[in-house]
Amino acid sequence: MKRVKRRKAQGLQDRYLYDYTFANDNGQNPVMEKAHAYVEHWKEAYRDNTGLLLFGDVGTGKSFFAGCIANALLDRDVPVLMTNFPSILNRLTGVFAEDRVAFIASLDDYSLLVIDDLGVERNTEYAMEQMFTVIDSRYRSKKPLIVTTNLKLEEIKNPPDLAHARIYDRILERCAPVLFSGKNFREEGARATKAAAKEIVSKG
Repeated sequence: MKRVKRRKAQGLQDRYLYDYTFANDNGQNPVMEKAHAYVEHWKEAYRDNTGLLLFGDVGTGKSFFAGCIANALLDRDVPVLMTNFPSILNRLTGVFAEDRVAFIASLDDYSLLVIDDLGVERNTEYAMEQMFTVIDSRYRSKKPLIVTTNLKLEEIKNPPDLAHARIYDRILERCAPVLFSGKNFREEGARATKAAAKEIVSKG
């Protein structure tokens, strides 16, 4: 239990991710069956280096899906890290070259790496280079990667330049695409929160 707790503290650096569990699933997103299947067949996914590319509009449940997989595997004592490129780039900024290499290598110590919200980072030359290094290192490690993005699959298959192509090609080669096309759960949640707040205020 202590080890699982420690793994969660390392692997889920944002506290809200602790709530992204199958137990908290509202059952309204049919795609969630694929998340259950991924966890159930984790040994094969790990052996075959099978990742997932979760794409679709904002608020359709991609991060929740990825978080459910991360939490379920962490509960099984599997080392998982769920992060995003802005966080990775923050860690790398102002760091000596050898420390940068060590940090990127440390990402490959995790059996599963989840990169949330690909495409929100700034497209500077430095950022693109670091992103490529992280993805390429993961690719070479032959360990699974899950990526979530608001980009359309066509945008990923037809990148705007060589820098993006180098990154996207490796993701497409190792990650099976899963489309999230349902309703905006985030918008729905915001409406429910507003309604609850209104009710509380009206009682005052």
